[in-house]
Amino acid sequence: MNSKKNKMIFDIAIIGAGPVGIAFACSFAKTNMKIAIIEKQPKKILANPKIDGREIALTHRSADILKELNVWQNIPAKLITTIKEARVLNGNSKYFLDFTHQQLQKECLGYLIPNNLIRKYLYKRLTNIPNVTLIDKVNCISIDTGNNEYSSIQLSNGEKIKASLIVASDSRFSKARSMMNISAFIHDFNKNMIVCRMEHEKPHNNIAYEFFRYTQTQASLPYIKKQSSIVTTVSRKTSKFLMKIDNKKFNKEIRSNFNNFFGEMKLIGKRYSYPMITTYSKKFVAHRFALIGDAAVGMHPVTAHGFNLGLKGLEIITKEIKSAIKHKIDFGSPLVLRKYQYKLHRIAIPIYLGTNGIVSLYTNTTVPAMLARQFILKAVNLLKPVKQTFLQVLR
Repeated sequence: MNSKKNKMIFDIAIIGAGPVGIAFACSFAKTNMKIAIIEKQPKKILANPKIDGREIALTHRSADILKELNVWQNIPAKLITTIKEARVLNGNSKYFLDFTHQQLQKECLGYLIPNNLIRKYLYKRLTNIPNVTLIDKVNCISIDTGNNEYSSIQLSNGEKIKASLIVASDSRFSKARSMMNISAFIHDFNKNMIVCRMEHEKPHNNIAYEFFRYTQTQASLPYIKKQSSIVTTVSRKTSKFLMKIDNKKFNKEIRSNFNNFFGEMKLIGKRYSYPMITTYSKKFVAHRFALIGDAAVGMHPVTAHGFNLGLKGLEIITKEIKSAIKHKIDFGSPLVLRKYQYKLHRIAIPIYLGTNGIVSLYTNTTVPAMLARQFILKAVNLLKPVKQTFLQVLR
């Protein structure tokens, strides 16, 4: 395809070069399919993404997917932390729910990697895939799915892209989803998540902690040496306060929130604040169009399912597309896309509702809620089948 016209015809056009969008494109590295990625940011920013304070906890399956994409192997091992154990604590109670790598029968529960490094090495892999075209510094003006054989995207630079399938991966506030008139369930928790990295006096022993303290949630994810990624979920008013105070006062506040659990604590780098809003699209597909990643399901970070669910979703849709091609079926047909929707919804809906339910319960200050929390922690710990159900998500 040498003509200018044919250069803008693709098998799949992906809207959004976030980690899930790029990973999806990388899934077709060993095929003859022509893939386009449309991204508003310039390539130089994608190549060297800024630190945003977020650390990504990965399950074993997610790590395997990144290995299959030849991404994991290029991330420096010294920057990957293993999580050996996870503990959930309710208020000031000494009783806690714990998950260990021995229970999972793995060498660790999962892994922790800075978000900017995942983005960096996914993009680095992308640049070595000849059948993928990245069109940067453009926005999608409109999407037309009226043709039976292809869909088209009008770009802000005046060009038009045609593709057998358009896949949107442009955040939980997806503009592409809105253009397709696909609505979503939106849950605003009226809270903000403050994330930062802190150095602490006492070792973390590769244990992740989640402290539910009724009006706020305090979490720590173990990073290299005596450093942890600290996640504080508070009201928007408290968030503004924590973002404004100086480092010395901030260190004191976080140390107090952890009840001196880690001893002295010191901020490393900047603080970042993000609104706690979850989304669940009312459908994941339309005519020659599909949603993946946060555009399909935007999770609450408390259970660290966001990127993991995004990778699971792209694994499902990639398998359906490749299976359709193998059996000479139109991969953009309703039959193929509905299979993806059904399989992802079956996995995503219990995780989404369960996570939102946990957050609502553990930030409720009523006496019945407090009693329910204690009961749930003990029940999950004592009932092995229930605990195994939770552990399956980490595999």
